[in-house]
Amino acid sequence: MIWLRRTGRLVCWFASVVALAVLAMAALIAVPVSQPPSLESIRAGALAIDRAGMPDTSRFQARDGTWLAYRLYPAASGEAQHVAIVIHGSGGHSTIMNEVATRLAADEFVVVTPDIRGHGESGTRGDIAYDGQLDDDLDDLLTELRQHYQKADFALLGFSSGGGFALRVATGKLSFAFVRLVLLSPYLGYDAPSTRGPGDAALWASPDRPRLIALTALRRVGLPCCESLPVIAFAVSPGSEKYVTSRYSYRLLTNFAAPRNLGDAFRRLKIPTTIIAGSADELMRSDKYADIVRGIEPAIGVQIVSGASHMGILSGAAAIDTISAALMRK
Repeated sequence: MIWLRRTGRLVCWFASVVALAVLAMAALIAVPVSQPPSLESIRAGALAIDRAGMPDTSRFQARDGTWLAYRLYPAASGEAQHVAIVIHGSGGHSTIMNEVATRLAADEFVVVTPDIRGHGESGTRGDIAYDGQLDDDLDDLLTELRQHYQKADFALLGFSSGGGFALRVATGKLSFAFVRLVLLSPYLGYDAPSTRGPGDAALWASPDRPRLIALTALRRVGLPCCESLPVIAFAVSPGSEKYVTSRYSYRLLTNFAAPRNLGDAFRRLKIPTTIIAGSADELMRSDKYADIVRGIEPAIGVQIVSGASHMGILSGAAAIDTISAALMRK
């Protein structure tokens, strides 16, 4: 009987610990996301991008049946030997990549600028169905494009968070699909040397840290829960939510992101890669990119555009020239 009493006490103790853990997790998850004030440099930079000649959106059907949006820029001569897929940054959509896409099309690339699911005209704003869905979407887009450009090679460009996602893609299951990678002011994670700290940066994003901690812990123990909840808010202008994505769910945030192990990711790259950033970037420490990739073979190029801000990398003449040259380089 003694062993029964001891077993009962142990079960009660364990149940109490589990109950306390559940209550703690629930308390963390319940903390609301707060919207930061509008960041003028990002708003002004987005408005400064020339939309002239921007094509209407086209659609492709992803494997879950959802029709996702993208813009297609034919190569100037009508040739179809090279295709560039250009990924926008956090909160954005395909229109902010118009100047880059227009220039690359003039340089004889077929350019495709998707609205990543959860943004623009693709899917539910601010959310996806599961971690990894963005990779599946890109795979489906590539399948669609290869039907039309069977003999073309493909390059991948990504801006800011889209740059981190592009690195993830180029070192993951789709690494075989691309012959060149260009990362534009890439966001490589909150703890990356290239990311400015809270006291050294304009505030673009406000994460809900308690909720992030709780949801991350649950995912790590194999109990994913509540991953549709928003965990980060962006400093978008009041009333702009009709056009931009103001918040990300946990699963969108973790999918639209760089690999956690940057060193390992960069060492896995097998294609020519260039990082381009502005010397006046208010969100990134551009001089730290070279430190991150130093010693990695094959060598990864890092080019700094003098005077360019975070958004300015997408519109300034010098920045556009640098991007074009990087993509054209063999």
